[in-house]
Amino acid sequence: MKKPGHETRYKVVIVGGGSAGITVAARLLRERRALRESVAIIDPATKHYYQPLWTLVGAGEANRESTEREEASVIPDGAVWLQDTITEFQPDENAVITDSGYKLYYDYLIIAAGIQIDWNKIKGLKESIGKDGVCSNYSYDYVESTWESIQSFKGGSALFTNPNTPVKCGGAPQKIMYLADDYFRKSGVRSRSEVTFISGGATIFNVEKYAHALRKVIERKQIKTQFNHNLIEINSRNKQAIFENVNTRERVIMQYDMIHVVPPMSAPDFIKMSPLAAESGWLEVDQYTLQHKRFHNVFGIGDCTNLPTSKTGAAIRKQAPVLVKNLLCLMRAKPVVHTYDGYTSCPLVTGYGKLILAEFDYGLNPQESFPIDQSRERFSMYVLKKNLLPIMYWNGMLKGLM
Repeated sequence: MKKPGHETRYKVVIVGGGSAGITVAARLLRERRALRESVAIIDPATKHYYQPLWTLVGAGEANRESTEREEASVIPDGAVWLQDTITEFQPDENAVITDSGYKLYYDYLIIAAGIQIDWNKIKGLKESIGKDGVCSNYSYDYVESTWESIQSFKGGSALFTNPNTPVKCGGAPQKIMYLADDYFRKSGVRSRSEVTFISGGATIFNVEKYAHALRKVIERKQIKTQFNHNLIEINSRNKQAIFENVNTRERVIMQYDMIHVVPPMSAPDFIKMSPLAAESGWLEVDQYTLQHKRFHNVFGIGDCTNLPTSKTGAAIRKQAPVLVKNLLCLMRAKPVVHTYDGYTSCPLVTGYGKLILAEFDYGLNPQESFPIDQSRERFSMYVLKKNLLPIMYWNGMLKGLM
């Protein structure tokens, strides 16, 4: 890894050093060794996280520390890492402005900035998160509080929320609920408990094959559901959660003894406020080629984009080779012809040792990898998620090998 000097121009600038940015950089440098030292990655983070494992950390099945590595350790050899934050895009000048005052010019720009977690959009959440039964798996700082809350739960009302915004891995909000339900049964408190899933969405899952299977899980576990309701406030003093009906704006107050909160999420503010954003605020790209619709030397990948698919690491794994191939086509003045079909995957943990592996495309058609019915709960798929996928991530995906 080389630190930047005073260079102000790079062949390729990549905004974001998370899963998407590192994967693309590694692939690009493998495909075109001539790009060494002319690919810059901009990201302020000192740590890199394998976030899909946080569900199992929150359920006592994995150690938090195993999900964390130094950001410097994942920067591909041959890339320049600028540990800084983007404040402005100037696509008409082929430039970006950083918080430290750099104005970096590029020939090609790849935006892999991830998703913004809007903790402050739920009143009272920032003051209550991580204590008194209020927890969330969506932060390295708070994920252990989920396991503490599950262990200390003695019965009563356990709420699990899901906003009506896109979130990292659309199935994650319910996975921790199924694991908690299992633990409550093992610890003997489930008989005096009520477990409720409150979602801003209209259904348990968007792909009917897997939704059908999940409804059976919910029925078996006797979990209550309430759809089309967003959490808007936590009153921790009175242990009350205030929800709003997304259609009528009517408010509903629910008591809790434990609540797992999934905050609303959105595109990073520096994208929302830029000329690169679609009307929705997400980065505007062609859903098949990943090329920006108005600035053709700009590409986007992963959670920050307006791609109409679930925001998962599995989606990034399929998007990365398409983006790199299309970028290389553009560099060679050839047509951008490679396409991404919307593939994504949600490993839906339904309990300890049980998992439904949902895989599907833009049309919400199952696109399964194994010659089995993946809508069935399986121990083998649980092992895949817990033990094999992290290895594939650190040693394969981030190195541009898969």
